[in-house]
Amino acid sequence: MNLQETLEIEIKKAITEVYGATLETVEFQATRKDFEGDITVVVFPILRVVKGNPVQIGEAIGAYLVANVSEVVKFNVVKGFLNLVLSDAYYLDFFTGISDFSNFGRKPQGEAAMMVEYSSPNTNKPLHLGHIRNILLGYSVSEIVAASGKKAYKTQIINDRGIHICKSMLAWKRFGNGETPTSTGLKGDKLVGNYYVKFDQEYKKEIATLIAEGKTEDEAKAEAPILLEAKEMLQKWEAGDADTVALWKEMNSWVYAGFDKTYESLGVNFDTLYYESDTYLLGKEFVAEGLETGVFFKKEDGSVWCDLTDEGLDEKIVLRSDGTAVYMTQDIGTAIQRVKDHPNVEGMIYTVGNEQDYHFQVLFLILKKLGFDWAKNLYHLSYGMVDLPSGKMKSREGTVVDADDLIDDMAQTAKKISEELGKIDAFSEEEKEALYHTIGLGALKYYILKVDPKKRILFNPEESVDFQGNTGPFIQYTYARIQSILRKADETFTTTPVGAITLHPKEKEVLKTLQQYPDVIQMAAANYSPALIANYTYDLVKEFNSFYQNVSILAADSDSEKNFRIQLAQAVASVIKSAFGLLGIQVPERM
Repeated sequence: MNLQETLEIEIKKAITEVYGATLETVEFQATRKDFEGDITVVVFPILRVVKGNPVQIGEAIGAYLVANVSEVVKFNVVKGFLNLVLSDAYYLDFFTGISDFSNFGRKPQGEAAMMVEYSSPNTNKPLHLGHIRNILLGYSVSEIVAASGKKAYKTQIINDRGIHICKSMLAWKRFGNGETPTSTGLKGDKLVGNYYVKFDQEYKKEIATLIAEGKTEDEAKAEAPILLEAKEMLQKWEAGDADTVALWKEMNSWVYAGFDKTYESLGVNFDTLYYESDTYLLGKEFVAEGLETGVFFKKEDGSVWCDLTDEGLDEKIVLRSDGTAVYMTQDIGTAIQRVKDHPNVEGMIYTVGNEQDYHFQVLFLILKKLGFDWAKNLYHLSYGMVDLPSGKMKSREGTVVDADDLIDDMAQTAKKISEELGKIDAFSEEEKEALYHTIGLGALKYYILKVDPKKRILFNPEESVDFQGNTGPFIQYTYARIQSILRKADETFTTTPVGAITLHPKEKEVLKTLQQYPDVIQMAAANYSPALIANYTYDLVKEFNSFYQNVSILAADSDSEKNFRIQLAQAVASVIKSAFGLLGIQVPERM
């Protein structure tokens, strides 16, 4: 039983003994910084069962707790808030009870699992800044879910078929002269992306020519020869034409190799991959079943629909009149297939931009109507756009911020700022380059993940690499500073048990913040929000730095105090490393 549970029991006893009333629940909150205390009882809700002055009721409960709960040493009441001060022994018991802070807060994984889908790119262009937010969110959420005690399967659906893929293929066939990633030295995804842009350029030229010949703009767009040829290529692919399929496989293989390099650079991975070319026919059998059970209905033209008007939505098509599937059909089939492939999956998290909010509302409702129990545990991790000062990105016009270029630019920004600060002169060139990558990537990831996923982001690379404030490099620097302290410390002190000491208020604040970490992990998992982990880590670092500036660690007055402070610094470093690990961010030993 934790302290809050003990306090709740004792407060209910106090209400019964002092006032003869029965209290159902007790509301707690963190004590505000400007008041003395460690945990606060909100008295106002108690007025529902006890009539009287909230200050007097608070004082009566406080006096009862001081007399009956050894951990409560004093209290104060501010209006309707009872602030409880906990003993040093309580915090020291917590601290000495944790044998390994590197695993602190993480629960052992049970059998139940969640599947997290993220990235899911098209194979006609490189990954860009928009993908980066998706990838970082999905990867971090999967790590947080795993730390909360569930298995997490990382997956993606690769959009490797369709007219957009054929556009790149056709442009390469027309204008590529047989060039390959090997012959050009380009990453395969970049090479293929160049031909997607080339297609758009040629398409616009043909539209302009047709308009000049007297066609309307709509007619010109529909009749442009290059578009008609791309549509013909798609038909050939769907018919299994050997040459078309061979070209499709070759160009997709170039893209996959390019994606893998970007994923490796970002430090993310996947457990399972699904390909749209394999899944686009899935789901039809469940439409047939749904027709029999009344989940779907057929219109006069033969198309099949789901009526969601009772749920405040509209009618949604799941099968065209010619019997072909739509994206919704495919997503229904893919979800079901994933649970077949991983029977212990009890739910799925889809990391997809907020422009698809409606699609996932419909998908989840349909799966529930089809009777799948796990459908109640489906979640759309909806996120806002990432904007740049230069404006919106457009892939087909070649105005996207390429993911690889951004990662390189972040490393260069980290290099520039690190050199200006002059803190790494003793590093070898190899160590410097590795550090620049760690700082740059940490800055990028933290800047994106510290923001609530639903909010839109204006990304500022220079701001993200600032070594002050709520940034990745600031937290990384604090971790490196602690490692420097530990290297200077006498090793005999780091393993000696902590004796009975009186805590400095700054030490107590660090301990209070450390104690919150397990709850923060569970909250972040429940809300699918890496921002909670990011901002907790910043709070922990602020508390540590305040402690570091006000209390001497290595020149403490006694060996017991020195021993405790070294161990406290070590614990903070472990939790920083653990929390940043959940965000996919590395921490350097030296900076």
